[in-house]
Amino acid sequence: MRHPIRLMVCVVVILLVSITTTWAQATAQINGTVADSSGGILPGATVTATQTDTGFRREVVTDQTGSYTLTNLPTGPYRLEVALSGFHTYVRTGIVLQVNSNPVIPVTLQIGAIGETITVTSATPLVETRNPAVGQVINNEQVQALPLEGRNVASLVLLAGGAVDTGNPSSRSLTQSRGIAVAGGQQFGVQYLLDGAMHNNWYDGVNLPLPFPDAMQEFSVETSSQNAQNGVKAGGTVSVATKAGTNLFRGDVFEFARHHRFNATAPFAAISATTGERTSDGLVRNQFGGVLGGPIV
Repeated sequence: MRHPIRLMVCVVVILLVSITTTWAQATAQINGTVADSSGGILPGATVTATQTDTGFRREVVTDQTGSYTLTNLPTGPYRLEVALSGFHTYVRTGIVLQVNSNPVIPVTLQIGAIGETITVTSATPLVETRNPAVGQVINNEQVQALPLEGRNVASLVLLAGGAVDTGNPSSRSLTQSRGIAVAGGQQFGVQYLLDGAMHNNWYDGVNLPLPFPDAMQEFSVETSSQNAQNGVKAGGTVSVATKAGTNLFRGDVFEFARHHRFNATAPFAAISATTGERTSDGLVRNQFGGVLGGPIV
């Protein structure tokens, strides 16, 4: 009788964790207005954003002022489509949303049959105009190319500038926690978000362990005049987004090895009486794991 009960408890725990992970996601949004070639606003236009990797779609209709807002969009590449009777369908590709981005994309529709489409494939870069914060986004390619002490992603916060690593807050703090002060603030004055959920350690106020680099998609660091959603901590906000699955199965495995045989001996290390050579530090460290993602079948 004990085994079925244990099995049921394990299933419930897995479902709860899965639901929490699904609900908390790093998102972005797109704003803009729809007008005709003369500048007149066009209410009632259908605006659709489609993530090209997964087929995820979100659709809204412009209001009386011709404005639209597509909220809670998972990060990644998108295709934007705007349609209204009596006008050519507008399609824009090459839109890449980063964590917490909020670009404004104005759309101009040309008069014509709705069956005809005007596609924009080469457009100006997306500009953030509604977020007053100063920040930087570090993508996965940069993370993979940079050396990390212990593969701790928290160290990359220093790349955003204006950040100082004050070390581990206390002897009772977690090993992967780093007391990083941003913009002259305290080491506990930085808010950490993992896929949109709070990720601070309540004991010392710094970060909880972050995913290893292979599982991380990107992260952003914002400081200065933050908006309402990121104004919990005075120093800044670090938003981390993990990789999401696509319509194809993809994955990788890794082995991160450190061994004293690969390191130079310290010049002040003791000399062994048997070998006559300086003793090594005896470091042996192996970190291994993998990432697998794909569609739910």
